[in-house]
Amino acid sequence: MTTSTASHWLASATVDPAVHALRPDYRALLITAEGLRPGPSDELSEKWLSAAETEARERFGDGPVEEHPHLAAWREAFRGFGAKPQRTRPSAEALLRRLDAGLPRVDRLTDLYNAISVAHVIPLGGEDLDHYTGAARLVRATGDEAFETTASGEPAVEHPAPGEVVWRDDAGVTCRRWNWRQCTRTRLTHTTTRAMFVLDALGPMDDAALTAAGDRLSEALAESGPGVVIASRLVS
Repeated sequence: MTTSTASHWLASATVDPAVHALRPDYRALLITAEGLRPGPSDELSEKWLSAAETEARERFGDGPVEEHPHLAAWREAFRGFGAKPQRTRPSAEALLRRLDAGLPRVDRLTDLYNAISVAHVIPLGGEDLDHYTGAARLVRATGDEAFETTASGEPAVEHPAPGEVVWRDDAGVTCRRWNWRQCTRTRLTHTTTRAMFVLDALGPMDDAALTAAGDRLSEALAESGPGVVIASRLVS
C-alpha cells in the first residue's frame, strides 16, 4: 500500500449519521501501517506493555477504573444502543480491569496497541488490511450482518442486535458493540504486515489527547520495524 493508496483508503472510511446522532461527541482516529514486522511477543512489545502497566497503575491506584471520565462516557455510550457495560465492557475498561493480574501477552502487534490503550485510557483495536474488504464503516446494524467468531473453539457466525453500533466492511462486521469484540477474519496474526488501527474517543478525551495517543502508537509501530509506513485520518 503506497502512501497515496493508504490516504485513499482512509478517505473512504465513514461514520454513519445515525452513530453521530447517538453520540455527537464521537471521533475516530484511523491509522494505517505497512511494512510491519509481526510475530510472537518479544522484548520490544514487553518493554511497551510493562511501561504502560506501570503508568496505568500509578494513574488508578486502587480506585475503580470505570469512574475514569473517558470510560464512564463509553459506558454511557454502550447503554445508548442497548448494551449492558457490566456484561460487555468497552475494550479499554476490560484491559484495565486485568491490571492486577497483569495484562495478557498476545503477540507483538497486539501487545503494542494494548499498551497504548491502557496508557492513554482509550479503546483501540487493530485489523489486518489484507483481510479487509472495501471501506471501513461505523454503522448501526440491521441485525443481518455476519460476524465471524469462535464458539467452543470452533468457527461460528453470529449476528449483531438491530441498532447495535458496529464497525464493518463489505464482507460483514469486523468489530461488535463499537469496540467490544473483533471478528476472527480481520484479526492481527503472526503474518500481518499491513494493518489499520482504530482509536475511539468521546467528549472527555479532546482532540489533543486523541492525537497524542495516535502519535504514541505510531512511535511504537515505527520502533517495531524499520521502514514502517504510517498514514492517519481523524474522522469526526
